[in-house]
Amino acid sequence: MRRGLFVTVASILLFTIAAMAQEVRNEVSVQGTGFFTKDSNGNGISRTTTKTGGLEVGYRYHINRWLSAEANYGFDRNTQKYFSDAGQSRVQSDVHGVTADVVVNLPLHLSKFSPYTLAGGGGLIFHPTGNGGGFVPGADTQAKGAFLYGAGADYVLTDHFSLRAEYRGFVYKDPDFGLQSWKTDTWTHTARPSAGIVYRF
Repeated sequence: MRRGLFVTVASILLFTIAAMAQEVRNEVSVQGTGFFTKDSNGNGISRTTTKTGGLEVGYRYHINRWLSAEANYGFDRNTQKYFSDAGQSRVQSDVHGVTADVVVNLPLHLSKFSPYTLAGGGGLIFHPTGNGGGFVPGADTQAKGAFLYGAGADYVLTDHFSLRAEYRGFVYKDPDFGLQSWKTDTWTHTARPSAGIVYRF
């Protein structure tokens, strides 16, 4: 009796360990992105930006089948343009995005598609490039805290590879690069659609 119970418990433990070993919990992704920021006005200053593209890399850990946690780094380069009664200024900057978020995997598995939503936060770091025609003396690197939301879907290619299409929205205060003459004191929104490939392991 005891031997039979021992064999049963040992078998269950072995099957559980084998299942956990085969479960894929980690993902890394590489995506090409767009970077489109809404124009804003405040304190008698108008701000516009150029539309651009960039790159994003990320790591996602599946806590369970419904919930995941991820961290991402994105890089873009654009030009901020400021207009006021005093004239016009422009500064080209590299934009580094560092974010963390929670992903909810939706129970709507349609064939090979796996949709999800996400929300989190992080920072966008605006670093002037110093390139001619897009630099103003005194403009300094500036970080802006950002709220992040989004949604996307994966299309499974193999056990380890998927294609990903995603939309991320960032809400944050206008950068002013530390210059009072550029301070709009308003909130803006950046849309960052992306597409790329995911590797699961």
